[in-house]
Amino acid sequence: MNMDLWVREQIATQDKKAAPLLSYPATQLLFITVEDLVKDPSEMALGVRLIADRYNMPFATTYMDLSVEAEAFGATCVYHKDDIPTITGQLISEQEQADALEIPEIGAGRTGTVLEALKKTLMIVKDRPVFANCTGPFSTAGRLMDVNEILLLTYEEPEMVHTVLEKVTQFLLKYIKEMKALGANGVIMAEPLAGLMSAGPMQEFSTDYVRRIVDEVQDRDFVVCYHNCSNAIEKKVKPVLNTGARMFHFGDKADMWELLHTMSKDVIVMGNVSP
Repeated sequence: MNMDLWVREQIATQDKKAAPLLSYPATQLLFITVEDLVKDPSEMALGVRLIADRYNMPFATTYMDLSVEAEAFGATCVYHKDDIPTITGQLISEQEQADALEIPEIGAGRTGTVLEALKKTLMIVKDRPVFANCTGPFSTAGRLMDVNEILLLTYEEPEMVHTVLEKVTQFLLKYIKEMKALGANGVIMAEPLAGLMSAGPMQEFSTDYVRRIVDEVQDRDFVVCYHNCSNAIEKKVKPVLNTGARMFHFGDKADMWELLHTMSKDVIVMGNVSP
């Protein structure tokens, strides 16, 4: 599918469709738990199909799970019956640990499960674009270094943060390229942790790395959607636009009126009502 044309059509049409990042309610349609869902690629694919059948959304999306990439790097992941998996503990707290961090192979942890689920989804969802999901570089690094600690470390140990970000970015490039090779029409990159920084650090520790990924994977047939659900994101429009993404998805605290007037006119801008 020509996704460049698709983006321009979505902007031009007056028939706008709601596009919530809706996927986990599939558990109620499948009569399974969240833990069952995130470990079974067949159930994941069927869940996407059921949601697509039920709601007239412009694209189908797989599951936003901010634990997958960090778990692949070796972080401890805790599973829940009725909630998404979460990362606990701090894998990296010293420069030596950052230097020793190994970039995992694609398929490590649940990345293989996610890719298999995407492959199955693409076989049964053919009436609209299918977007895969991944976690952004700074949000992944935050789960490896602790989400609270990394914000402090950007000031106290910036080199250590950059060491981790470099390795995470290399992994994400391989991961997203595999999604693209399987036939995904795009990827939704969740980078909410970056929104907790001011514009300058956000550019340095998040946007610069996101842009590297976008420049390598986004083309006529594959589009990147940047998701950031942090507060006051409308005050950081410059580092958001500097990612180079063609689509943007914001949270319920964002001032959508201001964003619609300050974002570029050639990108898709989406925002949620409160869940």
